[in-house]
Amino acid sequence: MQSLAFGSRRKRRLSRRGLILKYAFLTAGILAPFFPSAVHAQQIETKPQPVVVQPGAPGQQSQKLPPSTRAKLPPLSAKDVEFMQGMIMHHAQAVEMTALIDARTTNEKLRLLGSRISHSQADEMRYMERWLKLRGEPTSMPMPAMDHSHHTPGMDMSKHEMTMPGMLTKEQMAALKAAKGAEFDHLFLQGMIQHHKGALVMVDELFNTPGSGQDSELFNFATDVDSGQRAEIKIMESMLGERP
Repeated sequence: MQSLAFGSRRKRRLSRRGLILKYAFLTAGILAPFFPSAVHAQQIETKPQPVVVQPGAPGQQSQKLPPSTRAKLPPLSAKDVEFMQGMIMHHAQAVEMTALIDARTTNEKLRLLGSRISHSQADEMRYMERWLKLRGEPTSMPMPAMDHSHHTPGMDMSKHEMTMPGMLTKEQMAALKAAKGAEFDHLFLQGMIQHHKGALVMVDELFNTPGSGQDSELFNFATDVDSGQRAEIKIMESMLGERP
């Protein structure tokens, strides 16, 4: 009898222990999904806010700005805008010149050079257009004031009449279009050297204008134009046999 009573008590203890363990597992299962959220919320609360620091002028300390501070584009000068608008027009003529190559010469070296100039300047034109649009500026230069009382019927008023440095005249373009073979090669190289040197003048004018060329993107772009055009001038002078 004693043995049976002991066995009964043992069964009851095991049963209670099982219920306790089962309750513990159930409780853990219910609470577990909430712990990651709580930890995540705590991490969000304790995450440090970004610090925006404005460097001070020489001799002055830097300043901490509010996290809501947003970057602003540096102010532009009229020359900055004029340079980019003018260079788009300038590049457009170079691309027009290279488009004449395939039908007028079999000179493979000149064809490769023309392809390089065409692609690089077309890419730069797209970049300059984006740069101007981002700053709310038109991509073409405004038409100069003209006396419409002397307007000749049939005159093309859609093209800007300003002559950019180095650009070929209408007569030079006509001669280039009429030439073929070795004559075309010679005129093309001469014309493109003239054209590239004009671009160097435009870069020089930009950097020599007070308050201009301060925008970092514009500075880097104009510097790249200068170095790239100088390198191509040397290549073309070598092709002409006109070493400096």
